[in-house]
Amino acid sequence: MSNYIEYDDKIAFHPGYYIKEIVEESGLTQEDFAKRLDTTPKNLSLLIRGEQSLSIDIAMKLSRLIGTSASYWLNLQNAFDAMTAAFKSKEELVQEREIFSFIDYKYFRENFNLPDLPRKIDEQIVQVRNFLNVATLTVFKKRDMAVSFRSASGELTDANIVKANIMVQIATNIALKTVAPKFNKALLEEATRYALTLTNHHSTFYPLIKEAFYKAGVVFVILPNISGSKINGATKKVGNNIMLMVNDRRLNSDTFWFTLFHEIGHIMNGDYGISFDAETGEQEEIANKYAEDMLIPSELYQQFIEDNRFDAQAIRAFAKKIDRDPGIVLGRLLNDHKVLHTDRTLHGLRHKYKVQMA
Repeated sequence: MSNYIEYDDKIAFHPGYYIKEIVEESGLTQEDFAKRLDTTPKNLSLLIRGEQSLSIDIAMKLSRLIGTSASYWLNLQNAFDAMTAAFKSKEELVQEREIFSFIDYKYFRENFNLPDLPRKIDEQIVQVRNFLNVATLTVFKKRDMAVSFRSASGELTDANIVKANIMVQIATNIALKTVAPKFNKALLEEATRYALTLTNHHSTFYPLIKEAFYKAGVVFVILPNISGSKINGATKKVGNNIMLMVNDRRLNSDTFWFTLFHEIGHIMNGDYGISFDAETGEQEEIANKYAEDMLIPSELYQQFIEDNRFDAQAIRAFAKKIDRDPGIVLGRLLNDHKVLHTDRTLHGLRHKYKVQMA
């Protein structure tokens, strides 16, 4: 590290720069000067090279030794530190621009009312940074920044990681601002059973489920997806509460409800993290089984499969029998390869969701 720094046509000197001059003018060796200053030669050498900040103790000793004020030396250190920070901030901004290139400012402007700043990238970065409540956007490059990435973490690009972390950050910030009762697993089980009665209530279910989960200490957040995030949902402990987030990446009601119950399954097993596409492992299998059995009782589903009738009429009839959205039944059949995605006679069974942020 140098004992001076140049930035924006300005220069700031570390106190060590001036201490070096004083030592040379004294005619003493650094070792002798260190003894008179009542410090170690090593400490003095580090100061002179600018590798150590000037302490209040050394500032006081310098003031007594050579007749200057302690504040003189401390001001030199403060000026050097301020310019160093400004220089690092500029370097940080360069790195933030790289992170910012992964995301679309339009997402924040349209969904969270950030100001319209066309072509003003650095100002957009400041707005997003402040909205997300972080010191720098570079923190979003860290795997498991806020919560476990589980088994998919090795398959993700930097862009995937950044986008996933940002979505979790938004949901976490919402949870932090929500004053909810302490998490109660029994109440969540009750709220989950209630949620199952609402799968056909496409336009009204969210506030009803949100309130029921809230009473159980779970802050339920639905977010518009950030394109390319590969994230389906996430859970995280936030104080005495649990944050549960899902998005509208797949749009279809069946995938939405499966993702919701998949995440609830993770909560029930005390397993928190982000769910991505094509995840594998015991935790994911347990969460998948929980979602499957809650959405469609296994015995009734097996009876339906044995009847071997999977046309639209049969699917609607079975869905009505178990009081579920027909799209949920269709989604299960598609997953189990009982019907084809190309069967157009079944397309009308799927309901599409689109999140609109208030």
